[in-house]
Amino acid sequence: MGDRFVVVPVYTGKTCGKEGERSGSTGAHPAPDTGGSSSSVPGTVVEPTVHILEYNREPNKYGDGVPKENSPFINNAENDKNNYDGTNMALFEEEMDRHPMVSSLLDKLANYTNLSQGAHEHEEADEEEGTKKKTVKSPQMGTFMGVYLPCLQNILGVILFLRLTWIVGTAGIMESLAIVGLCCSCTMLTAISMSAIATNGVVPAGGSYYMISRSLGPEFGGAVGLCFYLGTTFAGAMYILGTIEILLTYIVPQAAVFIAERKEDQLAALLNNMRIYGTICLSLMAVVVFVGVKYVNKLALVFLACVVLSIISIYAGVFKSGFDPPDFPVCMLGNRTLQNLQFDKCLKTEIVNNKTVSTQLWLLFCDGPALDSKCNEYFVNNNLTLIQGIPGLASGVISDNMWSAYGPLGMLVENKRLPSVGDIDPAKDIYLPYVVNDISTFFTLLVGIYFPSVTGIMAGSNRSGDLRDAQKSIPIGTILAIATTSFIYVSGVIFFGACIEGVLLRDKYGDSVKRNLVIGTLSWPSPWVIVIGSFFSCCGAGLQSLTGAPRLLQAIARDGIVPFLRVFGHGKANGEPTWALLLTAGICEIGILIASLDAVAPILSMFFLMCYMFVNLACAVQTLLRTPNWRPRFKYYHWTLSFLGMTLCLSIMFISSWYYAIVAMGIAGCIYKYIEYRGAEKEWGDGIRGLSLNAARYALIRLEETPPHTKNWRPQLLVLLNLDSDLGVKHSRLLSLTTQLKAGKGLTIVGNVLQGTYLTHEAEAKKAEQNIKSAMAAERTKGFCHVVVSSNLRDGISHLIQSAGLGGMKHNMVLVGWPGTWKQSEDPQSWRNFIEIVRETTTAHQAMLVAKNVDSFPSSRDRLGEGTIDVWWVVHDGGMLMLLPFLLRQHKVWGMCKMRIFTVAQMDDNSIQMKKDLQMFLYHLRLDAEVEVVEMHDNDISAFTYEKTLVMEQRSQMLKQMHLSKTEREREAQLIHDKNTAAHVTMNNKEEAGPDRVHMTWTKDKLLTERNRTREPNANMAVRDLFNMKPEWESLNQSNVRRMHTAVKLNEVVVNKSQGAHLVLLNMPGPPKNRGGDENCILPPGFH
Repeated sequence: MGDRFVVVPVYTGKTCGKEGERSGSTGAHPAPDTGGSSSSVPGTVVEPTVHILEYNREPNKYGDGVPKENSPFINNAENDKNNYDGTNMALFEEEMDRHPMVSSLLDKLANYTNLSQGAHEHEEADEEEGTKKKTVKSPQMGTFMGVYLPCLQNILGVILFLRLTWIVGTAGIMESLAIVGLCCSCTMLTAISMSAIATNGVVPAGGSYYMISRSLGPEFGGAVGLCFYLGTTFAGAMYILGTIEILLTYIVPQAAVFIAERKEDQLAALLNNMRIYGTICLSLMAVVVFVGVKYVNKLALVFLACVVLSIISIYAGVFKSGFDPPDFPVCMLGNRTLQNLQFDKCLKTEIVNNKTVSTQLWLLFCDGPALDSKCNEYFVNNNLTLIQGIPGLASGVISDNMWSAYGPLGMLVENKRLPSVGDIDPAKDIYLPYVVNDISTFFTLLVGIYFPSVTGIMAGSNRSGDLRDAQKSIPIGTILAIATTSFIYVSGVIFFGACIEGVLLRDKYGDSVKRNLVIGTLSWPSPWVIVIGSFFSCCGAGLQSLTGAPRLLQAIARDGIVPFLRVFGHGKANGEPTWALLLTAGICEIGILIASLDAVAPILSMFFLMCYMFVNLACAVQTLLRTPNWRPRFKYYHWTLSFLGMTLCLSIMFISSWYYAIVAMGIAGCIYKYIEYRGAEKEWGDGIRGLSLNAARYALIRLEETPPHTKNWRPQLLVLLNLDSDLGVKHSRLLSLTTQLKAGKGLTIVGNVLQGTYLTHEAEAKKAEQNIKSAMAAERTKGFCHVVVSSNLRDGISHLIQSAGLGGMKHNMVLVGWPGTWKQSEDPQSWRNFIEIVRETTTAHQAMLVAKNVDSFPSSRDRLGEGTIDVWWVVHDGGMLMLLPFLLRQHKVWGMCKMRIFTVAQMDDNSIQMKKDLQMFLYHLRLDAEVEVVEMHDNDISAFTYEKTLVMEQRSQMLKQMHLSKTEREREAQLIHDKNTAAHVTMNNKEEAGPDRVHMTWTKDKLLTERNRTREPNANMAVRDLFNMKPEWESLNQSNVRRMHTAVKLNEVVVNKSQGAHLVLLNMPGPPKNRGGDENCILPPGFH
């Protein structure tokens, strides 16, 4: 019992106890909490002790209120098994090991803590000295520092600084607001779903991956986790590309390795420079992460400060532009925007020393500096105009930027309000110093480029182990961060459209304002605030991606659900994921080699959208299935919001890039199927399993409503296996036959019966079930295992046949092995059980398959060559016998075999017509098989047939009259069989020597003479008197003679015709309803 409860002895002073001992109310020994009994004073009257349970409000004796390792029922109960407080609960002593008392666990559950599993532990491990480990402090981070600021820092990034102004200029304010609203709504709905997951029980200290995987299951969890990893990795590539773009375009453009001599080569040179410097930057960042993440963590505050200062600078510049706009003129030729890189003055000519001379701009459009040089026609016909790039908040430019200006690759950036003279094809002038579109622009492309700017909403949940109250901090911090950033983006769209000229907004790299960052031209006090701030912000985001992505991959690898990733679960001694970091750097290099920020952004958008979509799906599924464990405390959650968020994510995927969406879903699907077939089996109580159970229940109810139609019939097998004395599977090839017959389709139940009671054989039943499942896995048999413990085998098998399956998913066929040793068994119950299985199956209106020589059947790994599967269709069964070889031939083991069908004709049958009818029947069944009709004549009843029939009828009567023991009866019966078999062989040899054959006409004298002639004179007396017993020839059952004749002749014909077949299938009659002759139902070993 808990340490806050003590047992207090109370005395009342009435009854007398013996000296030196005190009587207890419940036992002779005092409770351990009393510290032992005290001696009573002789001659005094002592009241027996009454133990009262009181609550002790003093602090726990452990000091910190947290149970230690030696506390009862936690980890090492063996050391304290004699000291735990619950020894007085003798009624539950046997349950203590598995089910501790509730009171002993309350304090442990109340003080449950989650420790960081990520970079924080690795940082501490680096600083450890010797083997002494540092004490891990309890998580102390609150909502603001633990969730809000990390989310804010991850959401606001490279797209805001480098592409948002271009998106506003290209899409216009209205469509830009639509893009921002669409993407922010998606992330807000996803955050609501995340809040529901975070408030549904204890948040695991593994971040977003653990939250998703434990809600979706290993298959979806692994697929989404890897998509999340790839998204994070490509995000690192995007941040590095943004860093290099800022460095080479705005900070040190002279550092470029590749310099374009012509304008048409500028894009290629820029991409090559991005690849070189991006690879160098990636290598440096990977080294920093490898050396120690503590440096990244120490710089995190600096990177956050850069983001905040940049945002403040933008807002300050917006408000300042209302009364004092900055001076950033843009030179226009006609209505076309000029790149202001190679000239200082927006003039064609200028007067120097009272002389008109050409300017630097003149040289860009004319053949030479002379005023009579040949110049570009558009340059000659149009005037140069200087317009203000930042007209300011009060200029009214917002009306011009309201609508979109999409265009193809190479389209000139024009101001339609300015005059333009000359109907010249703009395509001819794209290599002149004009500002042009470097990519084709349209709405869906801008959605894909913009979406990465709203990712990063899981930064707070990734620190779930460091939060003081994760269930409270994650919802509040994440939603507030999304609301804040959404306000920044919406206000940024409006302010950019209201303050900046449209041609400057569409100038992606700021070429018209001397390569200044466009958003920097609006900031205050200087554009360098934004340039430096965005540079360090992108550096920090890239480092965080390279830090987080390897740990995410390491978590997936350590879960063991993706076998080929297990190597990435290892790392340095302190747990640093070295191999995962190498893989992350390699994948990130792929994004670097793409080199275009606009091309990488849609790729990572797909992976993040996949992740967000499945988060919403998990919540919607849990709610719609009414999962008992799904009880989120977040009161603003509703399943319709999750469903809307899932639909929105899927829509954005196909809106931004339908082919990228298909590829991303294909990757996730391949990972899902790989985990399903090769991954480790994990039971996480996920919603997908609940969905499967609900779908299975619905399907079973639907199957139960109506009986199955003939067109939907397929074998649903109940396989009865035998186990040896060690509970191992005897005939595993029976499972191979099942696999080949089923090919994974339909229902397969593998059953076995153990004799005894379940209370005493529960362990054997579990072991048998495990052995059967192992054999099923080895033979690739997909199905269910059902082991029953019954007082006798016959009842157990009967129960299996009656009750196996569920609802409409019940077996319609029973598969057993041929009882080959029933004659050698001393217990006649062995063959009686087999006959009862046949009767039970017939009564249940089910088919029965009996596999003879099953150990000789091919395994599922074998490949049979050309051969035949022979079907002996003796009794019409509706065509089921025809279906079995067809199903077998679908498997690769029997794929090369051909099918032959034999049928038996009597004397009065038309064999030719039967063959035609059977061929037509097979044509309607759409089966390809060779047909043969075998004729059996009635006049070939031999002496052996009569003799065998007589032995069959008289055997039971003889054994009873001889009063032999059970063993002796079996021996005598076998002797009779051997003698008659020898007589039959001798008779056949003599028949072959003579010219005449034995005909059907037989008399009693002929029979007796033939029998006595072949009988040995010194035979046992009981055997010699066998045929003198009644009934003799007069009472011989002619019906039995006919049946024996059919069996003998059919066996001969089958052996002759199907000697070389790979498999022979034939249908047999069931046992007679009269149980008196059960011992004669199975042909003796003399028959094939």
